[in-house]
Amino acid sequence: MKRINEYKKLFNVTKDTDLKALKKSYRNLVKEWHPDKFQADDEKAALADEMGRKVIDGYHFLVSINPETLAANADDYKTTISTAGIADFQHKGQVLEISFTDGATYEYFGVSKPLFQKFVNTDKQLRFAKRNFFSTGLTYRKSKRDVEVA
Repeated sequence: MKRINEYKKLFNVTKDTDLKALKKSYRNLVKEWHPDKFQADDEKAALADEMGRKVIDGYHFLVSINPETLAANADDYKTTISTAGIADFQHKGQVLEISFTDGATYEYFGVSKPLFQKFVNTDKQLRFAKRNFFSTGLTYRKSKRDVEVA
């Protein structure tokens, strides 16, 4: 959640911002922090390089959790959560990353440690995930490209 809020603050957007407004904000930030605007010996050159990377990362991240992107990919997501099993998972902070047997990997934000412990200790993890992660309105995104499953 911290990462989401940090990027929203950087881009000055809200939860319901459309992709067009996000892209406009991205372009303005890229213009502002482009490394070519600063001389190599300028003290802001290093900051510009760092901010440029942060802006690019933030843009890709915010696009991936945008409601328009999620709606466009809803059919693939529904297919994955209804037909594929859970192959692996990791929990770090408030982020749960689940890899599915079809090769897709999704991140779910706002998963508390107690909820994760219940998930780990249940004997039916997929059923638990369907009830507590997939259908509860947690913010999620597809975090990795599909990997071929042998």
